[in-house]
Amino acid sequence: MAAKETAPSLEILVRGPEGCFVWNGPPFGNDEPSVKLERVPCSCAKFSEDGSRLLVMKSDFVISIYDCSSFKEIKSFQVPNVLAAVLSPCGTYLQTFQKSSTPQDKNLVLWKIESGDSVYQQFQKNMTKTTWPSIRLSSDEAIACRMATNEIQFFDPKDFSKGIVHRIRVPRVAAVELSMVPGSHVAAFIPESKGVPASVQIFSCGKEMQSQPVARRSFFRCDTVQLKWNRGSTGLLAVAQSDVDKTNQSYYGESKLNYLTTNGSHEGLVPLRKEGPIHDVQWSCSGSEFAVVYGFMPASATLFDKKCRPLLELGTGPYNTVRWNPKGKFLCLAGFGNLPGDMAFWDYVDKKEIGTTKAEWSVTSEWSPDGCYFMTATTAPRLQVDNGIKIFHHNGSLYFKKMFDKLYEVEWKPESPDRFGEIAELIKSVDSLKVTETKSQGQGAASKKTAPAQKPAAYRPPHAKAAAAVQAELFGGSSTEQMSKNALKNKKKREKQREKKATEAGTTAEGSW
Repeated sequence: MAAKETAPSLEILVRGPEGCFVWNGPPFGNDEPSVKLERVPCSCAKFSEDGSRLLVMKSDFVISIYDCSSFKEIKSFQVPNVLAAVLSPCGTYLQTFQKSSTPQDKNLVLWKIESGDSVYQQFQKNMTKTTWPSIRLSSDEAIACRMATNEIQFFDPKDFSKGIVHRIRVPRVAAVELSMVPGSHVAAFIPESKGVPASVQIFSCGKEMQSQPVARRSFFRCDTVQLKWNRGSTGLLAVAQSDVDKTNQSYYGESKLNYLTTNGSHEGLVPLRKEGPIHDVQWSCSGSEFAVVYGFMPASATLFDKKCRPLLELGTGPYNTVRWNPKGKFLCLAGFGNLPGDMAFWDYVDKKEIGTTKAEWSVTSEWSPDGCYFMTATTAPRLQVDNGIKIFHHNGSLYFKKMFDKLYEVEWKPESPDRFGEIAELIKSVDSLKVTETKSQGQGAASKKTAPAQKPAAYRPPHAKAAAAVQAELFGGSSTEQMSKNALKNKKKREKQREKKATEAGTTAEGSW
């Protein structure tokens, strides 16, 4: 009971052409969110990982920092020609990258927010999605490191004036990922070169244990990787991707899912039962399970434990996204991007599907920190029309909807899920299924509509076919009948290609005799 009384309120950051503002999150009074922070003109806004501070990039290269307990501005930085800025996980530091013309310009700067002083400066030639932020800090800010040419450099996060305190030599390193909770290990990606396969290596962050990797996985046909650590820093998922699929089965290239553990108990491929690309993968909040969406459409979804053993099959459907509830009880499978927006909500504890719905044209999606709500958003520049926000209950029923003329960004203010009560108690308060529709560029007047009456049970909408396929997969029967004609045609085509290759291989073998 005490947990519920002290639980923080949910808050939502919304950014459009005129700037950003912060709403009080659900449940809404009078079916409308109230404003926690009035609109601030800006080009960028981002919370720190723990939600304690908010970065707002204003005009004339001014970066303002807000305290999220009161949403009062506590510090302002003037950084000429700034191209990127980010807060450290606990909001202690501000990291900025400026346009530079000569190596003498130290254009990468780390600022101490409390004092406003620069605590570290470095020249960096360019900035990419892979290399930003340049200085990585663990969630508790106990470890700080930076990727440099042929090495990983470590700093004392309490005193950056010491400079580099130690290094790990990693020839040709192209990307690094520091484990976040705790910051005990760092993963490094070394691309393929001159016949030497690409590899992912894990090193301990302890100074006395950095000479050799504690785990290593090598693979050919790899141009880039996605590195995903679990909570607890015991396991790493590495999605190896190549731009060209040499098997000629996919226009979008080839991808493989590798799993490595820091204790060396597992280094290899995740055993997936269907061919095709890796669409999405996500760890549970406990770090003991992970969910994968993979394979040619209709894609499959499987849950694995930390020993890489299948726990639960979630069937097949038009999915390319998985989102695991922060409380670990619920999952959402979805098909966004070039897919029609089908969503299936699962109860992982009870191992059953609890609802399906659609959120067409969604660009972003995420669970609320308390695990009770799921928010999707259609944003520019990905889509220039039908921009808006939808918030669903944990079972997929629509709770709130608001349209915008133009919307750039929407995100929940981060909070630790541990600060909220048990999910079973929280969802008891979900007793209404209301839809609120508003069309406005900001927080204007609202036009409200109640939810339409439920359709008769005899009617089967198109998206129910995917749900039926999932049920058939889990509880027996064949889902082939539920496949679309194109999916069935593509499946048969791939089977014929495999048979043809097998026949050709057999003929070649006979001819060699």
